[in-house]
Amino acid sequence: NDGSVNFLVVGDWGRKGAFNQSAVAHAMGEIGGKLKIDFVVSTGDNFYTDGLSGVNDPAFAQSFSRIYTAKSLQIPWYSVLGNHDYHGDSEAQLSPLLKKRDRRWNCHRSFDVRAGFVHIFFLDTTPFVNKYFTNSTDEKFNWKNIPNRDIYLSNVVKDLKTSIKSSNATWKIVVGHHPIRSIAFHGDTTELLHQILPILQANKIPMYINGHDHCLQHISNIGTPVEFLTSGGGSMAWRNQTNYQRYKKNTKFYYDGQGFVSVQLTKSEANVVFYDVHGKTLHSFNLKANTGNAY
Repeated sequence: NDGSVNFLVVGDWGRKGAFNQSAVAHAMGEIGGKLKIDFVVSTGDNFYTDGLSGVNDPAFAQSFSRIYTAKSLQIPWYSVLGNHDYHGDSEAQLSPLLKKRDRRWNCHRSFDVRAGFVHIFFLDTTPFVNKYFTNSTDEKFNWKNIPNRDIYLSNVVKDLKTSIKSSNATWKIVVGHHPIRSIAFHGDTTELLHQILPILQANKIPMYINGHDHCLQHISNIGTPVEFLTSGGGSMAWRNQTNYQRYKKNTKFYYDGQGFVSVQLTKSEANVVFYDVHGKTLHSFNLKANTGNAY
């Protein structure tokens, strides 16, 4: 109604309220009410440790419906899948039956959401990561609905290019689970650097938002107009696991605790704020539309 699009971003959260998940949810409710948010974005790892076992898994209510109970959070949630979600039955999270259990839930592999002058492109990043297919990790994945990885990834990349180029939105934002740039534990995702970052650069995408690293961070100006934002502090945080030297000059903010992010957009400007578990502002910046200049 006021000509703005406002939303919160939370990631790596689904732990049945533990590890401060409930506290983060409470703070989200408070901030969401003040900002009159339109929707919530989840950057994945929605249900620990192994996703959902099926559409009737009680973890859906235990980690989602019964946790995010604030009035301001009774709005659409748009979620991507994280690597932990692929441990279980990833199709369960995509099923329309979950929407019958909680009308807020919207989760797909790769998809896009248009909200007026804002267009958000959600990317299924887990299948891009080579080590998940070479048994070089302790993780066990369920790839039953991705029978041919090469064809799947080719289609994801092609669809992303086409969707971004055909959009006339003022703000185009890409969301995925894995970071492109990160100084935290996982660091850069090489596969995304090679396959996705060139698309973002070519189309002057102002923001890429991810989770995966259990922290909050903002990396800027690494030879690209893209602002790299991590919102992976929805529950368990990873303390003292960072490499500042990786992007020392370009790291505008890093916090190894729990929290979340708000994004407020008008046709001329974006305001991004990082909050801790109590809803206290930790870092903020503004971005002018179509300039790539953060301040």
